[in-house]
Amino acid sequence: MTSPVRAPGAPLGAGAPAVNSTSSRRLLLGLSLILIAFNLRPLFGSLSVLLPEVMRDTGLSASGASVLTTLPLLCLGLFAAPAPALARRFGPERTLFGALLLICVGTLLRGSGSLPVLFFASALAGAGIAIGNVLLPGLVKRDFASRAAMMTGLYTLAICAGAASSAAFTVPLEQHLFGGAWTAALAVWALPVGVVLLLWAPQALAARPRAAIASLHVGSLRRDALAWQVTCFMGLQSSLAYIVMSWLPPMLRERGLDSATAGYVLALSILTQLGTCLVMPSVAARCRDQRGLAVGVAAVTLIAMLAFLFAPLEGRWFWAVLLGAGQGGSFALALSLIVMRSPDATVTAQLSAMAQGWGYVLAATGPLVAGLLRAWTGGFAASAGLMVVLAAGMAWSGWGAGRRLLVRPGGAR
Repeated sequence: MTSPVRAPGAPLGAGAPAVNSTSSRRLLLGLSLILIAFNLRPLFGSLSVLLPEVMRDTGLSASGASVLTTLPLLCLGLFAAPAPALARRFGPERTLFGALLLICVGTLLRGSGSLPVLFFASALAGAGIAIGNVLLPGLVKRDFASRAAMMTGLYTLAICAGAASSAAFTVPLEQHLFGGAWTAALAVWALPVGVVLLLWAPQALAARPRAAIASLHVGSLRRDALAWQVTCFMGLQSSLAYIVMSWLPPMLRERGLDSATAGYVLALSILTQLGTCLVMPSVAARCRDQRGLAVGVAAVTLIAMLAFLFAPLEGRWFWAVLLGAGQGGSFALALSLIVMRSPDATVTAQLSAMAQGWGYVLAATGPLVAGLLRAWTGGFAASAGLMVVLAAGMAWSGWGAGRRLLVRPGGAR
């Protein structure tokens, strides 16, 4: 490592403050991105564990509950597409600040108790999460290129930690702190978003939109088969993940578990994801290609999901750990493939927008169909076939996305 260049005549150590200042800024940036990632999933986990209470108090039907759980996920797809254009116009830091503001306001409004407001607030927060999903990989590629695998693992871990926290603590908060008020238990998750808003605001306001460069206006990835395989892998693993996030607690409650225990099972599954989320990017980076990893995590996820449907509940803690290992590995691998299949930060942003835009639109079909099957058949057993189809598609697309190739704008390889 070379020492900082010292200006002629400058005293020894004159460059140290600038170096320390730069290191401090990078540390603050990295910490901020991790905290932002933490706030990208509590919207989903907090609702699923309270869904029976929401349905009971608002008169929401099973079909309506399917739409409510799917709406923010659909917004993840619809609002991912404009994220790169917004980042070019306002800068990624300021665009991310706006996304956090949407998440905070939307999460807070969920505490109104009004069913129409609950739908609107879920969509509003989902739009903010969509923008954050797209911009985080690009910022990691831009500012932490030499540590991309480590940072991908850390912010993926933070996403899982946010989801696990909401699943584990929402019911205890509702029962012991808010006197059974599910509205307050949903709205309280705006608090950590507000904290990170205060941390991010100075950095966002101080940043300036960078001048556009020629490579920013690259051609579309829609003609690149590899880009579509990355997109399908992201979408299908997300579809299975949000079936779990939305419907695993109600499924377990129908099989006889109480609300708190069902929430703890989901939380354990998500907590297990922390380990696999942290190690998967590094493991994937060390492999010659990622095809075997993609097929393996799809198989593990499917086995665990079917076990929750049909196996005795005495083994629920083992199946929760197995499910977390499969889904944590799937999610981290999907995010890693976005970075690994891209030649530079600009294409990373494009591929991220495509994979998380079209991918989450595809993902929204999973929990929606699972909920409708529950409404039509009166149980969750019919969802087994859906899970098998989604896992098979995930394995097939992962085999293609795992090849050691790079996406090319315009389809030229």
